Amino acid sequence: MRRIIWFRRDLRTEDNPLLALEGEVLPIFIFDTNILNNLAKDDRRVCYIFKRILWLKKALKKKGLDLKLFYGDPSEIFTYLAKMGFDEVAASGDYDSYARQRDLEISHILPFNRLHDTYIFSPDEILKDDQTPYLLFTPFYKKALTLFENKHLREYPSIQQKLYETDYEGILHYTQTEKKICAIDISSIGFQAVSLAIPNPKEKLSDLGKKLNHYAKERDIPSLESTSSLSVELRFGVLSIRQLLRFLAEEKKQGKETEAFFRQLVFRDFYAYLLYHFPHVEIHNYKYSFHGIQNRKKYKAFTQAKTGVPIIDAGIRELLQTGRMHNRIRMVCASFFTKDLLLPWQWGERFFARYLLDYDAASNILSWQWSAGTGVDPQPYFRIFNPYLQSKKFDPQARYIKKWLPELNTLDAKIIHDEKAMHQHKIIAYPHPIIDHKLAAKEALEYFKASLLRT
Repeated sequence: MRRIIWFRRDLRTEDNPLLALEGEVLPIFIFDTNILNNLAKDDRRVCYIFKRILWLKKALKKKGLDLKLFYGDPSEIFTYLAKMGFDEVAASGDYDSYARQRDLEISHILPFNRLHDTYIFSPDEILKDDQTPYLLFTPFYKKALTLFENKHLREYPSIQQKLYETDYEGILHYTQTEKKICAIDISSIGFQAVSLAIPNPKEKLSDLGKKLNHYAKERDIPSLESTSSLSVELRFGVLSIRQLLRFLAEEKKQGKETEAFFRQLVFRDFYAYLLYHFPHVEIHNYKYSFHGIQNRKKYKAFTQAKTGVPIIDAGIRELLQTGRMHNRIRMVCASFFTKDLLLPWQWGERFFARYLLDYDAASNILSWQWSAGTGVDPQPYFRIFNPYLQSKKFDPQARYIKKWLPELNTLDAKIIHDEKAMHQHKIIAYPHPIIDHKLAAKEALEYFKASLLRT
C-alpha cells in the first residue's frame, strides 16, 4: 500500500494514527491558500503552526521519515500527487463546512481514508434512540458516559514505515501561477514571524495534575490561572486527546477529582458534534430571526478595548496582546457584545477568530450563538450577563482587570465593580462606560421581543 499521510490537526509524532499505518508513505503538510489568503500577515496561529511544522519535520526525520511541505490549493496539489500512483490519502477528520467540502473534493481525486483522532467520540457515535442527534448537552453527556470505554483511550504506537522517495527540501509552491521550491521560512508563505512561546505539552499535563482537585471551584476565576491552558495543544493536535484522557485516568486512580475537567472535554466534543450535524449554524441562527444592529462605533470601542467597562476591556486587551482569553471572560464579553451593544454575533465571532490562538470553529461559533441566545441552548434570549456583577463575583479584588488595565491600579476594586462609580471616575487615561448596562439590557429585551413578533 502506497499512501499519502496528510498532517492537519495532528501536529505530533506521539500517539498519531497516521504513523500506525503500514506501507510506503508520503507525509505532507499543506499551507492551504484558501485559508491563508483570508488571514492577516501577522496571524499568530500561522506562526504557531509554522513552528510546530519545523518541530514535526525534525521529529519525523528521527523516525526515518520526513515531511513534504506544500503551499497552494489542496485540490490542485492532490491532482498533482495522484499522478504518482498513490493508493489513498489518509487524514484525521475535520468537521467545519470548509474542511468537509475540501475533503469531499479530494475523495474524488484519491480514495480518502478518514481517521478518527481530533475528538473523543466520532460525530455519529452518540445519538438518541431514534438515531437523531442530541440538542441538549446534559442528555448528550449522560449518553457519552455510558458509551465511554477503553477504545477511547487507545494508544497508537508508531510502526516502521517506508518513506516514499522524493525531494523533501523547501516548500513547494504549487499554484496556478507558479510551481517552484521556496525556502522553509514563514516569509515564503507570505507571513511574518511574531514572538510566540511554544510550551512543552507534557509540562502542561504535569501542571494540570496539580490543579484538578480545585478545578471545579477555581476554573472561573481568571486571576488564579486554574484552567488547563491546553486548548491550543488540543486545537492543533500537538497533544492527543487520548493521551490527555489516559493522563486523567491515571490521576483518577490516585484519587484526583477529574469529572469536572472531563465534562469540559465532552463539551468540546458536543460543539463539534453540533456543527457536524447542523452545518448551517456556522453562519445562520439555529433559532430566532433577530440579527443584531450594525453599529461601527460600538464595534470599534469593543475591539479596541475602549468600552469603559473594565472586565470587557481587560478581556480584549488580553486577547489582542496574547491571543488568549479566559473562558469566563469570553462568555462575559460575548454577552456584552450581543446584548448590551446589540451587535451581530457573527461580527464578534469573526473578531475572536482573527485573534484567538486556540480558535476552533465549532467552539467559537456555538459559544457565540449561546451568548446571543440564538443557538441550540434552551435558555431563551433573555439571558443577559451583568458585566459588573460578573467581575465582582469572579475577579473580586480586580486582580485580572488591573493586570490588563494598569491605568486602573489606583482605583479600589469596589469602584471597578460599581457601574455608577465608573461613570464618575477621574482617570484621564480610561474612558467612561459607553452604555448604561441596565438601560442597555432593557433595550435588548425590547428589541428581541419585537424581532420575535416579526417572525
